[in-house]
Amino acid sequence: MSTFPIHTIESAPEAAKPVLQAVQSANGFIPNLIGVLANAPTALETYRTVGEINGRNSLTAEEREVVQITAAVVNGCGFCVAGHTKIALKLLKMPQELVDQIRNTARIESDSKLDTLARFTLTVILQKAKLNPSQLQQFFDAGYTQQNAIDVILGVSLATLCNYVNNIAETPINPELQPFA
Repeated sequence: MSTFPIHTIESAPEAAKPVLQAVQSANGFIPNLIGVLANAPTALETYRTVGEINGRNSLTAEEREVVQITAAVVNGCGFCVAGHTKIALKLLKMPQELVDQIRNTARIESDSKLDTLARFTLTVILQKAKLNPSQLQQFFDAGYTQQNAIDVILGVSLATLCNYVNNIAETPINPELQPFA
């Protein structure tokens, strides 16, 4: 049970109601994260705005999910692990084995570039982006750019908002996401 209210369209603050209505229409349900974020309409707006921006950054959709799942695992957010696992498997059709490796922060044997991205994301989070030159060079040697490095940090910032809100609120995983938990 959440320690924060999980708002519905009816119970949400007026500023959050249009967002909840749009999410309901788009998804057929309101993820509990959105219901919790509705407690702070500006945080909900930030999530939606930054999420849209993150969705058009220089990383591919698959690479963005590597960042999101990795961050959720490191930050201990089961809700976001489940949500992004669903996106990876159902929307992007990423192989189960690959998603399992990301979720376990294990080496990605089938794709050295994605493995480098996952390791880079871990390093950015755990070292607070205080990388040594060789760590950054490994990322560039894999074919990534300075723009990609900054976009990883963008993705981590988005994940941090969601992960931390879910952690503080103890947000339960919706039934629609339970199979991916």
